[in-house]
Amino acid sequence: MNYPRVDINCAKIYHNTQTLINRLNHKGISVTPVTKVCLGHPIIANTLISAGAHMIADSRVENIEKMRKSGMSLPTMLIRTPMLSQASNVVKYCNISLNSEIAVIEQLSLIANQTNIIHGIIIMVELGDLREGVMPNNLLAFIGKIINLPNIVIKGIGTNLACRYGISPDNDKMSQLSALANEVEEAFSIQLDIISGGNSASISWAVNHGKNSRINNLRIGEAIFLGCEPLYQEPIEGLFTDAITLTAEVIESKIKPSLPWGERGKNAFGEKQAIPNRGDVSQALIALGRLDVHISGLKPPAGIKIVSSTSDHLVIETSGESLLVGQKVQFNLDYGAILLAMSSPYTHKSFNHQDFDT
Repeated sequence: MNYPRVDINCAKIYHNTQTLINRLNHKGISVTPVTKVCLGHPIIANTLISAGAHMIADSRVENIEKMRKSGMSLPTMLIRTPMLSQASNVVKYCNISLNSEIAVIEQLSLIANQTNIIHGIIIMVELGDLREGVMPNNLLAFIGKIINLPNIVIKGIGTNLACRYGISPDNDKMSQLSALANEVEEAFSIQLDIISGGNSASISWAVNHGKNSRINNLRIGEAIFLGCEPLYQEPIEGLFTDAITLTAEVIESKIKPSLPWGERGKNAFGEKQAIPNRGDVSQALIALGRLDVHISGLKPPAGIKIVSSTSDHLVIETSGESLLVGQKVQFNLDYGAILLAMSSPYTHKSFNHQDFDT
């Protein structure tokens, strides 16, 4: 086996996906799985489809193109506002895109008209997290400027919360979005098919909300792959939290002083931290670094503490027996760690389709 290695348990991802789809369907809410954390890997896409997905979403056109070229025929949704420069590929590979700029929608319309393709759009509304979205009081005027563009169909409206400032998708926010959907339909005599109430952070609201909401879609990635909700990092009942793990190898193990000696400047990353003298420690180096993973998102096993890292080395200390050179250490990962580990060309990806123990 090659290391460091990202182990992806497809059976657990299947279970998480199917569980969330079934649970939210009972609330009248469809799940659009998001594949960006796994770079649109076709194996993951097929796992999500097998679990019941009817549409696949990603933030990168390149990932959607990859899945299309692998033979995936399911409708696709681009969840980052398209760049003007990529409008041609957006229309070519994506059935729906999330939008908040008139100039971009006009370019999508131009390309779609030239290629005789109907492209669907979801208009994003800003509800407080201050990332993408049209301000609510400008929504009707915004739609008025694009509703008659050729080859563009307004599929719905949506919002994104929690990603930038951690703003909670609560009853108030979802009521605002529902009311805006009603206003749009009344003002323009249209039917909105999709009212997308956000991402994995909206799951807690979704499973507890009443039937008076217009929200009928969530775009979910983190909960599928990590089994937890993002706002408070709480595990979601019935989901696996270890569907994706990372295993790395010990390359040095020694007893060393905890306090460095010699004149100190900043380290290779411009850092200079206070270092207490804790005497001699059982230190090990692991062949894993900032080129491979978001270090703060690593969750080591019991008895192991991460103390520092460089580009290529992870420095750990053990409270029990010293580790052996060649020994393997498995880490759980948070969302940021999975994102970088899957993106790094230096981590080997291993897909496991074996059933899990229940």
